[in-house]
Amino acid sequence: MTLTSKNTLQEWLDDAVGGPLLRGLLAQAGQSEDALRPARQLTLSALVELGGGAFPQELVDTLVKQANGGVIPPEETAQTALDASTRFAGKTVIVTGAGSGIGRATARRIVREGGKVIAVDVLPTGIDALASSSPEGSVVAVTADITSAEGIASIINAAGETIDALANIAGIMDGMIPLHETEDKLWRRVFSVNLDGTFALSRAVLPAMLDAGRGAIVNVASEASLRGNAAGTAYTASKHAVVGLTKSSAFLYGPSGIRTNAVAPGPTATAIEATMSSEFARSRLDPFMALLPPVVEADRMAASITWLLSDDSTNVNGIVLASDGGWSVQ
Repeated sequence: MTLTSKNTLQEWLDDAVGGPLLRGLLAQAGQSEDALRPARQLTLSALVELGGGAFPQELVDTLVKQANGGVIPPEETAQTALDASTRFAGKTVIVTGAGSGIGRATARRIVREGGKVIAVDVLPTGIDALASSSPEGSVVAVTADITSAEGIASIINAAGETIDALANIAGIMDGMIPLHETEDKLWRRVFSVNLDGTFALSRAVLPAMLDAGRGAIVNVASEASLRGNAAGTAYTASKHAVVGLTKSSAFLYGPSGIRTNAVAPGPTATAIEATMSSEFARSRLDPFMALLPPVVEADRMAASITWLLSDDSTNVNGIVLASDGGWSVQ
């Protein structure tokens, strides 16, 4: 079998050539193949995102070459079929957290389907790369902090008068810290990004949507918005609040043609830090974490988010869509 970065980690491990190469790479990092167990259905290329810099694209290219006798196979560079849909043709969509992970995957899908993306991130590197790799004029990169009034203003200015949709994806974790170990600084920071930023940007886009008599807002909640055993206290509380914001907005603005929904992702390969910083929390959460479904690539979350942003979901308002591989039914 020809191995490429599009093959899953399980396919690499099962291959007579690719298996030893991947295991050898893991051994150099002091890891065994067991470290990949939750992510075996991800593609090799997904490790670039999941590794947060520890697994660069150059390393993927090297592995592919080594598995194919020192050459890059044609299958590696072949373009996959682009989405035939033009669901976002002529539409302007603001996407926060667009520099990496779910935000970047969502932005790319909107562009592929004909939309213009106002790509927002607190750091310029990812969104600048997104803009340079996209068709001219389809991505406007805005380096902005959604927790500041200045940042919100710069996003709205970049979008212009017409704002068809908003995807509030930017967020941070809390290290799985329980209530009695949560410091004021952590609490304020998590709520500032996860809730306050979502609130402020949603409020800012509403005048344009009300004038147009239509619009769609999708907030990224979390499994932690549906249960109490998926994260630390600050993160869990902030995502429960995002659900409240979503439902209130859906009720109040639905008659004005503006739909507001949320997506609750399960385990997803992103660069967001999800460390377990509390031994107290670890002892309580570990049995539940053992039940996690496999980690999926960010493109799967983008599919759920863009469906809710598009007119395909025109009769859907005020839901929290669990896009979690069935985790929420456990």
